[in-house]
Amino acid sequence: MNEKILVIFSGGQDSTTCLLQAIATCGAPQVEAITFCYGQRHAIELECARRIAADLQVRQTVLDIPQLQAVTHNALMDENAAITQGDDGLPTTFVDGRNALFLLYAAIYAKGRGIRRIMIGVSEADFSGYPDCRDIFIKSMNVSLNLAMAYDFRIETPLMNLKKAEVWALADQLGRLDYVREYSHSCYR
Repeated sequence: MNEKILVIFSGGQDSTTCLLQAIATCGAPQVEAITFCYGQRHAIELECARRIAADLQVRQTVLDIPQLQAVTHNALMDENAAITQGDDGLPTTFVDGRNALFLLYAAIYAKGRGIRRIMIGVSEADFSGYPDCRDIFIKSMNVSLNLAMAYDFRIETPLMNLKKAEVWALADQLGRLDYVREYSHSCYR
C-alpha cells in the first residue's frame, strides 16, 4: 500500500505537474494538497488550484497567511511593484522566507494527518535566484523539521534538477501536458 503524500500546491505549472506525478505514483486517494493564500498578486492561481484539486478529486486544504504581507514587500505580492532584478541581486518577486514558511506549515499539517511525505515543486536547474529553491536549503529544512517535530518527514523535490522544458516533458510523460497547459497558471505570467 502506498503512503500518503502532501503536495504543496499553488495551481501553477510546477506544482500541478508535481500533483499529477503524485497521483500517478500513489493514486488520488493517497494524495492531499495544501495551498497558501499569502497575498500573492494573482488570485487566479488560487482559483486554478481549487479547480484542479476538485477535478482530480484530491483533498485540498487552503491556509490563509496574510501576515506575510506585514513583514515583507516584493513584486509577487504588490501589483504596483515592477518585476525586476533587485539591488541585492535577487529578483523582486522573491518572497523572503516563503518556502520555509510553506514547508513548516505543511509539516505541521502533515504530522497531524499522519503523512510523512511532502512534495514541493522547486528547482535549482533554471536558477531563478531564489535561495529557498536550492537543494541544500530543502535538505536543511528536512533535517530541521525532523528534529523540531520528532517526526520522520521526507521532503521530495521531483523537479529539483529539471529545466523548465524538462518539466513540460514530465507533464507530457504523465500524459497530462494539455491539462497542465490549459488548467494551471504561472504566477509570473
